[in-house]
Amino acid sequence: MRRWLVVLGVLAVVGLAGAVYFLRPVTGPSRDLTLVGDVERGNYLIGLGGCVACHTDMAAGRPALAGGAGLVTPFGTFVPPNITSDPDVGIGAWSLAQFSDAMSNGMGPQGHLYPAFPYENYTLMSDQEIADLYAALQATEPVSEAAAESQIPFPFNIRLAMAGWQNLFFSPARFVPEEGRSEAYNRGKYLAYGPAHCVACHTPRNGLGALDWDKAFTGSPGGTGGRAPAITQSALFGDGYDKDTLAQTLLDGFTPGFDVLGGPMGEVIADSTSKWTDADRAAIAEYLMAE
Repeated sequence: MRRWLVVLGVLAVVGLAGAVYFLRPVTGPSRDLTLVGDVERGNYLIGLGGCVACHTDMAAGRPALAGGAGLVTPFGTFVPPNITSDPDVGIGAWSLAQFSDAMSNGMGPQGHLYPAFPYENYTLMSDQEIADLYAALQATEPVSEAAAESQIPFPFNIRLAMAGWQNLFFSPARFVPEEGRSEAYNRGKYLAYGPAHCVACHTPRNGLGALDWDKAFTGSPGGTGGRAPAITQSALFGDGYDKDTLAQTLLDGFTPGFDVLGGPMGEVIADSTSKWTDADRAAIAEYLMAE
């Protein structure tokens, strides 16, 4: 009997240690929260990050950034929230520190954030960009109408479980340029992995909804991130793209085969990439088409 008590005691200690480990906060490098944000630069980041496309339900006629259409996944339907400056149903009452924590560490005032919000990508942004984006969102017209509630069934509606997910799959960090590569290549890589989060849509995910980083940009068959084609260099070349035509497609939506991109990518082009600078469209084409 005593022997079994010892065994049970050891298992309890191991289980407790595992729980403590997998429920510990996941945080990256600290940010400089004394920086003053620039609204104009922040407005460009809103377009760069695709905020309007995700957080606006255009089909329902909702105002920009007041809440998006539901993202259907195997884990439930996630509705992008109101991120206008309204203090009650938007993020107007958030501090820069809270905003930074959400963008960088996947932790909001309400608890752990679901990875349907691409904080895995936004964590790569610079401290100044976080301050700029915060300033721009705080300067938006407040919309007092709350977004619809997400429909997330048990047990996925337990936010604390996201602590375990983050400990398994999330490594917050800042972007580090690749040595020996051009400035344009590194800018494009930063955009694709960072604020533009191309990798989040165009990469397959495992059964727990985590990106398979070893298959980055090879396409998503569906599920958590939705269906998206491969955008590797070989796939793009096979579709008739070169650097110039890819940059042009991101501007006007016309493909080399004289088709027009619609659906989610059409929205991304209309609300995001068409509003980028020529240099940023060229940079992401430089990266994606690189040898």
